Amino acid sequence: MSHRIFVVDVFAEQPYSGNPLAVVLDASDLSDQAMLRIAAEMNFSETTFVSSTPDEAGAYPVRLFTPAREIDFAGHPILGTAWVVRAEFASAALRSVSLRLRVGRIPVSFEADPDGGEVAWFRAPPAELGACCEPDTIARALGIAPGDIADFPPVQRVAAGTAAMIVPLRGLDALRRASLDLNHYAELLERGFPPLTYLFCGETRHPGNDLSARFFFEAHGVREDPATGNGAAFLGAYLLWHAPRPGAELSLRIEQGHELGRPSLVLLRAGQAGAVPDIRVGGRVFPILRGELG
Repeated sequence: MSHRIFVVDVFAEQPYSGNPLAVVLDASDLSDQAMLRIAAEMNFSETTFVSSTPDEAGAYPVRLFTPAREIDFAGHPILGTAWVVRAEFASAALRSVSLRLRVGRIPVSFEADPDGGEVAWFRAPPAELGACCEPDTIARALGIAPGDIADFPPVQRVAAGTAAMIVPLRGLDALRRASLDLNHYAELLERGFPPLTYLFCGETRHPGNDLSARFFFEAHGVREDPATGNGAAFLGAYLLWHAPRPGAELSLRIEQGHELGRPSLVLLRAGQAGAVPDIRVGGRVFPILRGELG
């Protein structure tokens, strides 16, 4: 069976920026080992594999692989995959697409933006806030000083399918200097903290944006993501939890990827839908190439 493959740039403001994603269609006949080999060949942070037949609820089954392993949830693969599914299996006029991931059904909607483009949005699954970590330990793992970490909110684990440490920094200088030290990070892993780290600060390069961020991990030598939707979703849960007053409503523009030469813009909306946090992450998608696997 032939397999069509697409590459799209997600959370991009123009082609060849943002976070690249490979999407393989008609993938129901591929084994786990074949999917992993293809993801390693693509060598993007994630590659997705989509069944061409939706389930009874109309959601398209999707599996997500890094070059090293399968994962439950990630942001830019959701938006990029939904964009390709709509283009190939549905209609460009359709305003929503549903995907079925291991964390459950994820709806993706498409909205026009003021400059004539389009933003894709996904609603994040419920997140749980976990253990906090002292600044000294996480600072060593990130190659920065403990004083570079903000006093509040705390360094804390947040999970929704996958998990990450959220690290608030004092400014762009610390964000730029940060780098992942795997030897020192081993101490955190031994204590049960996840091997993913989302750093953010309130200082930005562009005045129209609200936050700057970076996201560190390790997967076959890949150490940093140029744009991170699940990290932004974790951040939304974290900021709502630590908000100074109940019922806070957030609408944030998060810049990322400048250190990798792939400037990205991640949009975040977070608030309460009754007693449940309502967290949505959005960004633009640009098609880059299409072809067929050999």
